[in-house]
Amino acid sequence: MSDLKLDVDQAGELKAAFRRSDWTNEEIKKLCEGNILAEVRQVIEGNAEIKTLEHVIDCDANPFVPNNWTIEEHQKSGMFKWDPAQVKPYLSESQSKGKAIGGHDLRKDLRGKPVMNACIRDYLLAHPELIPDSWKGKYIFFWGTIYRDSDGDLCVRDLYLGGDRWQWGCYWLEGDWTDRSPAALRASLPAEASA
Repeated sequence: MSDLKLDVDQAGELKAAFRRSDWTNEEIKKLCEGNILAEVRQVIEGNAEIKTLEHVIDCDANPFVPNNWTIEEHQKSGMFKWDPAQVKPYLSESQSKGKAIGGHDLRKDLRGKPVMNACIRDYLLAHPELIPDSWKGKYIFFWGTIYRDSDGDLCVRDLYLGGDRWQWGCYWLEGDWTDRSPAALRASLPAEASA
């Protein structure tokens, strides 16, 4: 057992470091549980390393389908390693500068573009910490999956911040789509698709 004596200056250094890294009180409490600090010490001593988890999304999987809905179209696109820099919110020219475009026209405009499917949306809802802050205030749509709802209408599901948590909604192709409704596009195609 160590005879550690934490003085006021060291406690202040720890507090400043936690603030710099945006730690919450709950996270600090977790750090102090069990043997987590012993494992951190192993990293400091060079006996272990920290590896960042990779978030790989299977975009060939079947997405979540709400009750009494069906999938009209689902564009499979392989495995996608999550990187927010590889996702670009896209607005058609007809959606910009306060204009709107009909959903069926927007669907035509998006043909041939690397639209992301609802598997990405499902994954992000399960891991909201991965969602870029730049998406706040927008409804990000995943046009790679088109649904037919329980009334028989075609729709696309979205992701938006409602209050303090991320949620999903949908919008019908019969409606008008504005600059608050960008499509999520893949910034670059996978190597096998671009070859």
